[in-house]
Amino acid sequence: MLVGSMDDFWQSNGHQSSRKLLRAIPKQITSVMQADVLWGMGITGGGVKVAVFDTGLAEGHPHFRHLAERTDWTNERTMDDGLGHGTFVAGVIASSSQCLGFAPDAHLHVFRVFTNNQVSYTSWFLDAFNYAIMKKINVLNLSIGGPDFMDHPFVDKVWELTANRVIMVSAIGNDGPLYGTLNNPADQMDVIGVGGINFEDQIAKFSSRGMTTWELPQGYGRLKPDIVSYGSGVHGSSVKGGCKSLSGTSVASPVVAGAVTLLASGVLHRGRAINPASMKQALMASARRLPGVGMFEQGHGKLDLLKAYQILNSYKPQASFSPTYIDLSECQYMWPYCTQPIFYGAMPTIINVTILNGLGVTGKIVGKPQWHPYIPQNGQHLEVSLTYSEVLWPWSGWLGVSVGVARGAAQWTGAAQGHIELTVESPGEEAGDSAPRRSTIRLALKAHIIPTPPRQKRVLWDQYHNLRYPPGYFPRDNLGNKNDPLDWNGDHIHTNFKDMYQHIRNQGYYVEVLGSPLTCFDASQYGTLLIVDPEEEFFPEEVAKLKRDVDQGLSLVVFADWYNVTVMKKVKFYDENTRQWWMPDTGGVNVPALNDLLSSWNVALGDRVFNGQFTLNENTVNYASGTTIARFPDSGVVLAFALQDQGAELLGSKTKITEKVPILGLLQTQSMAKSGRIVIYGDSNCLDNSHLQKDCFWMLSALLDYTSTGHLPSVFSDNRITFKNKNSDLPQRMEGNHLYRYSKVLVNRIGALQSRPLPLCPHLEWSLPIPLNKSAPTNLYKSQKLLSLSLDAAAEIPIWPKQQQQQLDSNWGEEDGRHATGGVASAEGGGVGDSDWWPVIGLLVVAAAAGSAAYKWLRCEARPRRRRAARLRRLMSVFMAPVV
Repeated sequence: MLVGSMDDFWQSNGHQSSRKLLRAIPKQITSVMQADVLWGMGITGGGVKVAVFDTGLAEGHPHFRHLAERTDWTNERTMDDGLGHGTFVAGVIASSSQCLGFAPDAHLHVFRVFTNNQVSYTSWFLDAFNYAIMKKINVLNLSIGGPDFMDHPFVDKVWELTANRVIMVSAIGNDGPLYGTLNNPADQMDVIGVGGINFEDQIAKFSSRGMTTWELPQGYGRLKPDIVSYGSGVHGSSVKGGCKSLSGTSVASPVVAGAVTLLASGVLHRGRAINPASMKQALMASARRLPGVGMFEQGHGKLDLLKAYQILNSYKPQASFSPTYIDLSECQYMWPYCTQPIFYGAMPTIINVTILNGLGVTGKIVGKPQWHPYIPQNGQHLEVSLTYSEVLWPWSGWLGVSVGVARGAAQWTGAAQGHIELTVESPGEEAGDSAPRRSTIRLALKAHIIPTPPRQKRVLWDQYHNLRYPPGYFPRDNLGNKNDPLDWNGDHIHTNFKDMYQHIRNQGYYVEVLGSPLTCFDASQYGTLLIVDPEEEFFPEEVAKLKRDVDQGLSLVVFADWYNVTVMKKVKFYDENTRQWWMPDTGGVNVPALNDLLSSWNVALGDRVFNGQFTLNENTVNYASGTTIARFPDSGVVLAFALQDQGAELLGSKTKITEKVPILGLLQTQSMAKSGRIVIYGDSNCLDNSHLQKDCFWMLSALLDYTSTGHLPSVFSDNRITFKNKNSDLPQRMEGNHLYRYSKVLVNRIGALQSRPLPLCPHLEWSLPIPLNKSAPTNLYKSQKLLSLSLDAAAEIPIWPKQQQQQLDSNWGEEDGRHATGGVASAEGGGVGDSDWWPVIGLLVVAAAAGSAAYKWLRCEARPRRRRAARLRRLMSVFMAPVV
């Protein structure tokens, strides 16, 4: 995995378009987060080792009084920071002067893993991670990331780190506002993934959004980020002293890492009850939800330092869910689930739930999870299928919840509720503690059911044939976008096709996702199959079934992209990490595979690449790196427009070549009286948020109207041309390509490519319902709590005498060493507030009064206008104007 090199690190990418009231930026992020309250209690980070993996730090920097160690893992033989990124990150965590950090008395370990050219390699990180384990680091911040969640050595080493009780905090990336842009390792369940907000508590535009995408196509992504915090216009340390302002999730991550370090130092007395899972649980349970913001933007909400401290002080080891409940009708937080009710016969709605195990690093689910429908609230109308991880390691596992509607509710409207219950068990690890520990947890479930819609209003999205990076090099769909060579956003209706999905829903269509081959759906239930930007091959059985389905009335809409073998060779690049040339295995779309699929109707696409703009029905359409139609039946309608030959330009042509080329075809098939319709368009970029310059949603609406009703809109019939099929050869697959390595369809048998055996269609086993005659709250969010304690009582914050805190400084993580199989917290030692540890009760009253007064005084009313940060691959921030 090449960990990054970008030329635009210092560049600004925005300017003022209008005059606005500029508000003062708070000088101290620690004051905004009320770290002062904990400082006043003697909690300042002492006893905690925090590591910063970044660009280094200068020796003798005046802001750091506990710099324990600097190490260099690059090939530059220096430990100094030539960029200022690492200095800033370290300052937010542990600065003790000017621009204050959260934990000034923490022991700071600086790992230089990036060169001054922002280049790093997986091997450098692996070596540095091993050293961090040996040094028994407690908290580790990674203000870096990338899309390669299949860099297995890196991912495995992150698991090993957290298994050794290292609390890892990582930035989710600066690829927002696009969905499906989470960076690794922040997308891992054992890592605290952090997104960014501005000081007006709005999600920063640059902050990447969920969901995770490594579960696609068969499954569904998990909830990420975990939490958000301030990452726009934050002040921190500069290289030579003084302060500067920085924006990005690189900033939000150390804000959380600094807060975690501070929190950990305040609960050293809790011993091994504090671990990566319990810390994450406390942050999530105490977070303040931002109104009107979806869960894939904010996770569990905004970091609340003082409430997290309250929870950690009284934390009892337990398991928990993320999200903590499922309400498929709650907008805006439960977007996209809340945008479409469920109904009988639909593809099951999949919710991928994370199980956090605060009991220990390893665990298991006892027996099977159980589904309890609530009879008074129509829970019997829901069908629930549950799959789950056999082993929870490290600190986490998963629960797959598939929700359907019972046959008896095919014409029913209303809300249905119930809950899922499971028990997590972890082994004891303390001396003399051989009894396993258990935690029983419940996941509330609520859904809105409607009668099954008519066939013509149901659209099926083909997810199975979309491939992306990782693992293979699948190039960008828009060849004009040279900043991002990889297609890595998942190509899902809830990621980079999010706006298209919302538009279709607003038009009254119901959109479902097919994560299995085309042989695995009942075409009689759907009006239109939508295939957009497919890179995968098709099984012969799929080609045959689709022909039968269209004959029986199913319509097909295909949005393609560019394909040209010579251009594919042109966009290869050399990867310094693997020391290999990366050659794409297909174009923006797999045109030869599409032509096989469409051959039954004498429809085929060509291999020339065009771009430009044209006008249709007073709408300007942007055509970005699309293909053309090579063959189409005489009975069909074909539209052509004047576009530039982008392929020739990319291959060195000095003159722009403009031609009128066919790019849109509409066909009413004639095999049977009720045969369906076929639409083919040569470019998908006008639907894709990744490259969207001007959308063509209006055209998609017109095409869906045609496929669902048979009525040909005049905007198409009035612009048809007389089309003649080309006699030239159709595009061929590139010789020597390695698509079979990543394909679910192809296999290489002794040098010969063959189709794999057609996989079995997924079959869900519905859980046996165990009905309960009980009612549930209508607002599931307010009823959920991690712990059975009140977070509103200020007296929950204890005060630790300075000398007592110092006695605990060396206790965390020293007993019994650190091993991947350990880490189970003591059930007895994890109770709420042991009196042996608490100070005089009168000090609690003083703390309550002081905390209340400090909160009111420190609350900052003047907040800044968010500035947009430059987009980076790995070091996820950009410097703003320096502040001395």
